[in-house]
Amino acid sequence: QVITVYDPIVHSKAEVETDDPNSLRRRRTFDTRYVRCERPTVITGGELTLDMLDLVYNPTARTYQAPLQLKATGGIFIVDDLGRQAEPPQNLVNRWIVPLEESKDILALQSGEKFEVPFDTLAIFSTNFHPNEIFDQAALRRIFYKIKIDGPNQADFLKIFAMVAKKKKMPLSEPALVHLLKKKYPTINNVYANYQPVFLIDQMISICEFEGIPNQMSPELIDRAWANMFVKDEAIVR
Repeated sequence: QVITVYDPIVHSKAEVETDDPNSLRRRRTFDTRYVRCERPTVITGGELTLDMLDLVYNPTARTYQAPLQLKATGGIFIVDDLGRQAEPPQNLVNRWIVPLEESKDILALQSGEKFEVPFDTLAIFSTNFHPNEIFDQAALRRIFYKIKIDGPNQADFLKIFAMVAKKKKMPLSEPALVHLLKKKYPTINNVYANYQPVFLIDQMISICEFEGIPNQMSPELIDRAWANMFVKDEAIVR
């Protein structure tokens, strides 16, 4: 039975150094059926389902496609937005109870035969739900480290904002930033979030593209971008 683990979307080939023909020392060779790769990072989100964590048989090639966690071997496996999948988050974590505890996973072939594979990956679960809302105590016990990431303070927010603006080639405007900090954020009690700089700048870029003007930042564009970030809680007339 053949399981295809290499995935060009996930894995980056590592450069293979050639031996010096004049040197007596030779590097260790490796099986040419394998591809030497950098440590992978596999990211999945709301699309994750339980069947994506099991082998998938390809009847045409008569091979199996490795599940996500096996593709992440030697690297990092990130489950983003946990709690927003079709599967209850408790079910997903139950699937990993044995791998998280014993560093091995159990997979099944079409024939029903089961076998063990290493679970040698750093699993990271990211969620904006309180852990007690989506996990029972048994699951929480198996997730050894819980790290709460709060929103940035104003200084860090401005650093993120400047970094995003530079990346997206959006010129910074002091009047626009002053307007944002003095007029807009006080309306939400000066609560900053890491996603907001990207959202606001993307909105301003979209407005500029739609109106056929160069990328720019102004108090007016800040207002228009801000209006799309929040939905007012008001009655809708039908």
